[in-house]
Amino acid sequence: MNLLNDNNWQDFEHSHVWHPYAPLDGALPVYPVSHAQGVRLTLENGQELIDGMSSWWSMIHGYNHPVLNAAINQQLESMAHVMFGGLTHRPAAELAARLVQITPEPLQRVFFCDSGSVSVEVAIKMAIQYWHARGLSKKQKLLTVRRGYHGDTSGAMAVCDPETGMHHLFTEVLSDHFFADAPRPATDDEWQDQDIAGFRSLIEKNHDRIAAVILEPIVQGAGGMRFYAPEYLRQVRVLCDAHDVLLIADEIATGFGRTGTLFACEQADIVPDIMCLGKALTGGYMTMAAVLTTSEIAHAISTQPPKAFMHGPTFMANPLACAVANASIDLLLNSPWQQRIQQMEAAFANHLLPCQEWDGVNDVRFKGGIGVLELDQPVDMPSITARFVDKGIWIRPFGKLVYLMPPYIIENQDLTQLLTAMTEAVAEELRKD
Repeated sequence: MNLLNDNNWQDFEHSHVWHPYAPLDGALPVYPVSHAQGVRLTLENGQELIDGMSSWWSMIHGYNHPVLNAAINQQLESMAHVMFGGLTHRPAAELAARLVQITPEPLQRVFFCDSGSVSVEVAIKMAIQYWHARGLSKKQKLLTVRRGYHGDTSGAMAVCDPETGMHHLFTEVLSDHFFADAPRPATDDEWQDQDIAGFRSLIEKNHDRIAAVILEPIVQGAGGMRFYAPEYLRQVRVLCDAHDVLLIADEIATGFGRTGTLFACEQADIVPDIMCLGKALTGGYMTMAAVLTTSEIAHAISTQPPKAFMHGPTFMANPLACAVANASIDLLLNSPWQQRIQQMEAAFANHLLPCQEWDGVNDVRFKGGIGVLELDQPVDMPSITARFVDKGIWIRPFGKLVYLMPPYIIENQDLTQLLTAMTEAVAEELRKD
């Protein structure tokens, strides 16, 4: 029996449901979705919106995809869930095999978990436990770069930017780590050795206390949608090797093709010691993440007391999530995803570069399937969101950033409509100010 009817469910939702990064007073309105198909969200009033967010970067194949639907339904017929402690199942083994196959060769061990934030927690704990197993228990700290974002749980928050990030309220209760200056937005052609000087100084002085470096390869996501030179990442790898520090690559946002390579690390031709995956792992269908590491790290942890990695999520390796992740990876690899990303990047260049000349626009940048307008001032969220919806598109800006990460399947006509409506709405907002 439904407790709510068509006339009152939205009123109840408004009064009782708390949305992320939003107050309770309705200052940031929410738009009720009735169904979704392809790249379109359909609101309860029948209005269709072209989705420019891929539901926070996860729905790379779009919505209601028949292949992914079939994978879920087929798995549901045998089992929806079974605990992973002491039990296993084929969908998990199949997914591990795919991940080992498509990631760099040294990454041979797979730990499944619930979400991107939790995968960062797992990676941090894995690094610390590894050094403890090696008899170097003082290596408890992380080194990272400013302007980064790694999640909303406490361990992940502690390696997000402590000043400009969204978690500054919790600074006093979070672990203290080392922060180098953010990588300078640049190409390899613009690279200068000075760009790594601050990072080098921190790792040289504190390597006996640093368990791992954690960063987002090539693209800093929710911390500012910033792109940086692959050479920076190469130099980080060299410094980690020189000072016995592990390297954690947070590929939660960049993994599965978003930047133009399957994983962003490939653009620097480096291999991390630990890699975090999430978001697009299941094609956006279910929450799931994975942490990959080397056999050497896994062996060290497993052969020294307590002879087990100390983490165990209840819904680890959920069979439904594993099944749809397997289908999503196959769907991606069997599609012309590289061509689609290249076409998306070309469209971003064509539509967004002219905005660089506008008053109120600080920067325009794009990489692969990511397009960004950085404004001089923070956006008026209720106002600009309403403009987007009125124009038939869904974009969720934050701070000074209006950005796009559309589903890979978006057709040129829809992408043009999305970009045209986006730039029109931004122009109207700037004129309003």
